[in-house]
Amino acid sequence: MKRVILSFFICISFFSCKKEKSVEKNIKLNGPVFGTGYNIQYHSEEGINYQSQFDSLFAVINNSLSTYISNSDISKWNRNEEVIVDVHFRKVFNTSKKIFKESNGVFDPTIGNVVNAWNFGPDENKFLTDSTTIQKLMRHVGFNRVKMLPNRFIKPDTVYLDFNAIAKGYGIDVIADFITSKSINNYLVDIGGDMRASGINKESKKGWKVGIEDPNFDGSKSYSKAITLTNKGMATSGTYRKFKVDDSGNRYAHIINTKTGYPTKTDVLSVSVIAPNAILADGYATTFQAMGVEETKTFLNTHPELQVHFIYLDDNNALLALSLNGFPE
Repeated sequence: MKRVILSFFICISFFSCKKEKSVEKNIKLNGPVFGTGYNIQYHSEEGINYQSQFDSLFAVINNSLSTYISNSDISKWNRNEEVIVDVHFRKVFNTSKKIFKESNGVFDPTIGNVVNAWNFGPDENKFLTDSTTIQKLMRHVGFNRVKMLPNRFIKPDTVYLDFNAIAKGYGIDVIADFITSKSINNYLVDIGGDMRASGINKESKKGWKVGIEDPNFDGSKSYSKAITLTNKGMATSGTYRKFKVDDSGNRYAHIINTKTGYPTKTDVLSVSVIAPNAILADGYATTFQAMGVEETKTFLNTHPELQVHFIYLDDNNALLALSLNGFPE
C-alpha cells in the first residue's frame, strides 16, 4: 500500500514539474534610447540576457547618426570635417535616397536646418516666422545634390543632413537583426512606439498584439485599435504631440514641407505604416504624413508592400480613420 501511495506522489510530482517546465517565458528588457525608451521581448531557449549588447549597439548607432551628439559622425559630416562614416551611416543614407527618389523629394533629410530654425530639431534657435530666413535656408535643401561614392561624398558645403526621421526605425532593425543572428525567431522590438515583430509571443502562444495610439492632444495615451503584427516593421508619425504654437495661437506641425520650408498644413493627425522592416516603415510614415491621404493613395498603387492607416479630421472636424492596402483590422 505504501508503495502504491509513493508511486502516486512521484507521478503527481513528475507531471507537475513537466507542466511547470512547459510554461514559456519571454525575456523582457527596457531602457532609454534615442530620446525615448525601448521595450524588447524575446524568447530564448537558453534564457540569455542581451541587454548589454543592445545598449552597445545603440551607442554605436548614436555615435554614427545622432545630430544631438556634437562629435557624432553625422555632426562632423555636417561641419565638413574629415570623417570616415561607418556601415550604419551608409545604409541609412541609401534607404533615405530610395525614399527621396520615390517620393519626388517629399522625404528629404537635408531639410534639417529648416527644421532647426522652426525649433523642432536639436539646435536651440529662435522660433522662425520671417520668410526671408526661410528662403535663405531653403537654398541649401536638396538631397539630390548629395552623392555617396565608395570613398567620399560629393556635396555642397552648406548642406545639413538629418536622419532623425528614419534613424529610429533603423535602430529597431539593427536590434532585430542581432536577435535573429542568435537563432531567436520570436521577438518584438519596440522603440518609442515604432516596432518590428517576428514569430509569435511565446507566452500567449499568439501573434504579437500591438496598439495604434489615439491622437490625444492632451498628452494622454489610449488605444482604440489593436492589430497583430507578424514578421514586419511598423511606425507611426503624428502631429498631435510635436507642434509649436505662435503668439497668435496658430498651431504648426513638426513635419516641414520640403518644397516651401514651412510646417505642413494637414488634417492628418497620425499615419501608421507597416513595411517589410522598420526603417522603411519609419521613413514612409513621415513621407505619408506630409503627402496626405489622396497623394498617398496614388503612391500606394505601385507599392503593394506598404500597408497604411490614417487618422484624420474631415471638413467638419470629425475624427475619421482609413486603412489602405490591406492594413490589418
